[in-house]
Amino acid sequence: MIVAVGIDVCDVARFLAELERVPRLRTRLFTPAERDLPGASLAARFAAKEAIAKALGAPAGMRWHDCTVHRVLGGAPVVELRGTVAARAAELGITRWHVSVSHDAGIASAMVVAES
Repeated sequence: MIVAVGIDVCDVARFLAELERVPRLRTRLFTPAERDLPGASLAARFAAKEAIAKALGAPAGMRWHDCTVHRVLGGAPVVELRGTVAARAAELGITRWHVSVSHDAGIASAMVVAES
């Protein structure tokens, strides 16, 4: 059963400029498994984390590092939740995530579907 849907878009150039302007932002937003991805992929991961937060109702106190969006060669990204994000998903009865990310023409986008 679908519990929630989230979607987000991110302007890649603007996002990368912000990472340049505030270097510690990369460490604050991304887990070690995500940090070294190419710029457009980072923007897509950011959009995915935002979409996940929206699907969870964006409650206060959720931490960026409690969600990792893993790249899977030849397959859809896989979400790994911990701590605050996992706790909120459990509250909502979410047991499965479907994630789609894309980046083209300077825009990164992500859509998530949360299921129970």
